[in-house]
Amino acid sequence: MTGSVVTTSPRSSVRAVAELMRERNVGSVVLVDDDGRPVGFITDRDLAVGVLAEGRDGADPVEGFASAPVVTATPELDLREAAALMVAHGIRRLPVLDGGRLSGIVTLDDLAARAGDPELGHSLTAEITRAALPDFYFHDRGG
Repeated sequence: MTGSVVTTSPRSSVRAVAELMRERNVGSVVLVDDDGRPVGFITDRDLAVGVLAEGRDGADPVEGFASAPVVTATPELDLREAAALMVAHGIRRLPVLDGGRLSGIVTLDDLAARAGDPELGHSLTAEITRAALPDFYFHDRGG
């Protein structure tokens, strides 16, 4: 798990979120309410596909392009359980809540590093990546 999670308000503009991603060198941001609870999740892909490709205004609130509700885990979740949850929901990042508070995030890199066995790490990340890709990706490529 990565302990630092980049967060912002769902009312932030998509431009501000894109700038935040660039400044912090991250591919996702968790949207949190005024009490710090996750209410949405936005990725760099969401911004590219939902905002840029659609010609939307960079001043639009990011919440309109975010995934919600947010799928979360607890710190007690083990490696395989986290991977299974990510596969089941087709996600590549899993925010971690400890006592209802955002305490970290599990990413593909985290899973690969914690697997201990390179083959297991590769297998888990490949399975999650495949589950997270849209169906058209495989249809267009004969998969």
